[in-house]
Amino acid sequence: MNIVLLGAPGAGKGTQAQRLVEEFGYAHISTGDLLRAAVAAQTPLGVEAKGYMDKGALVPDELVIGLVKERLAEPDAKEGFILDGFPRNLDQARALDAALPELGVKIDAALLVEVAPDVIVERLSSRRVCRTCGYTGTAADAVCPKDGGEMYQRDDDRPETIKNRLDVYRAETEPLLGYYADEDLLVTVDGDRPVDEVYAEVKERLGL
Repeated sequence: MNIVLLGAPGAGKGTQAQRLVEEFGYAHISTGDLLRAAVAAQTPLGVEAKGYMDKGALVPDELVIGLVKERLAEPDAKEGFILDGFPRNLDQARALDAALPELGVKIDAALLVEVAPDVIVERLSSRRVCRTCGYTGTAADAVCPKDGGEMYQRDDDRPETIKNRLDVYRAETEPLLGYYADEDLLVTVDGDRPVDEVYAEVKERLGL
């Protein structure tokens, strides 16, 4: 199954993606990971993308599409994939739809993990991360339960930053919901529940 993963920052979509990857072996394709890997490997697209990233500019859609197309052509993606963080806007969605036929693949579902904005602000602002091992916990964790390291709050998880991220999501990404609904691909699950309950509904709604 080929899935586009949608949801606001902090909705828990990454957790659900990881569950699907572990159980079904889908390729988890994150554009952030693709960009970092291409830059590290100094591929032609990576070198071009680095020029934009070094200036703090957004990497153009055509470059991101090129990276995604390269990744979707790899053997593991033929067994099913989850696109996480892409497309981010309508232009990217249309470009993706135009690119898929030449790869001989199609999108089977656009999975939206839906959580109310006030819940997201509360959830993310209480998140803490271990400086040494990267463990993600909550404000209740005085020290990391894994290695005793210092737990800190990332700048991205401060309430004012979260609200800005949600504003960007609403402006750029929410229009994708109508786009995929019109294609009869949108599948919505309630993400404001325990992870296992959400995952059970994800599988049920996707017919897995």
